[in-house]
Amino acid sequence: MTDVYGTVGRGGTSALGAMWAFPLALVACEPTTHQTEKMAASSIVSGSAVPSTRPETPASPARSKFAPRPTTSALVNSPVASSDPVTASNGAVAQAGSAPAMIPAQELTWTYPQAAFGLSSVVVSVPEHPKGKKFPVLIALHGMSEARKSPAGGARGWLDDYGMKRAQLRLKKAPLVTADFGGMVTAERLGALNRSLSVRPYRGVIVVTPYLPDVLRAERAFANYPALAAFYVDQVLPRVLKETPALPERRHHGIDGVSLGGRAALMIGLSRSDRFGAVGALQPALDEKELARMTSLASLARAKAPDLQLRLLTSADDYYLGTTQTLSALWDKAQIAHRLDLVQGDHSYAFNRGPGVYELLLHYDRVLRTEPYL
Repeated sequence: MTDVYGTVGRGGTSALGAMWAFPLALVACEPTTHQTEKMAASSIVSGSAVPSTRPETPASPARSKFAPRPTTSALVNSPVASSDPVTASNGAVAQAGSAPAMIPAQELTWTYPQAAFGLSSVVVSVPEHPKGKKFPVLIALHGMSEARKSPAGGARGWLDDYGMKRAQLRLKKAPLVTADFGGMVTAERLGALNRSLSVRPYRGVIVVTPYLPDVLRAERAFANYPALAAFYVDQVLPRVLKETPALPERRHHGIDGVSLGGRAALMIGLSRSDRFGAVGALQPALDEKELARMTSLASLARAKAPDLQLRLLTSADDYYLGTTQTLSALWDKAQIAHRLDLVQGDHSYAFNRGPGVYELLLHYDRVLRTEPYL
């Protein structure tokens, strides 16, 4: 795979190694947002506990390589966001004399007193739509900072902390601009996204954002993820299909997440490929020693579901850039077709509100309708 930035390759120092060298003593010195994010990300794979000293901040942009076709990675830079302020609204305004009346967008909150690891909360966002229209379903998992919140607060990570409501509105009012991505986008990537939107406007997906507890650190992750999978896939997803205008077929269902959420999405999605048409991860928090295991999971998933769409996304300044590239190389070697996207940005809330949320929503708007991404 060719590195579009020319300075970071698969054989360089791993992101994890750099994080382990980071002095945890800095926690006592009012760390910057970037420092605290770094320690939080490191603790996922090392199993250490890092106290939270500030409001959480999500991940940064990444790079692209797509599913079931080429096994050669195609790297592209990511776009930047628009500056026009957009106010999120749950209602729909019907124009007098215009075609079908629209059902307003809905936000459902479900509380589960006894989920896989105790109390949990799930928020389901349904787009505005005409009666009878159905949508694909995306389970989107948050990062470590939201795992430290209450279940009710953590479940709202994508909607409130990562700017998903605004991104949904902006995607419907394309073209996107650099400010939408917080400046973390190249002109080339922004142009590609806007060309795609001009040909196929954004239609939307039902986004399911469950609380993800902090139970996937280091080795215990492989013992704990099956219980999370059972909750998300066997309890939450069937309820979504029953209570919302969701398309019922597997090919219309996806799972993804950022950082800790990307780690969880890969474990859950690959182990339950019988229920998903697409599985992905944004800046997944993985350790090098776990990559062979993740490759085995991906190989088994593809054997069970040959049409399964896989994507890894990382960014130029992501701590997990090296491990994500290495995982992609291992998947190439195992002939597991996937998409690898390399975009602009670091591992932060700014990334989640910029390239992260736009790349997430637009990707699944396409692939869960069995269309190419770009």
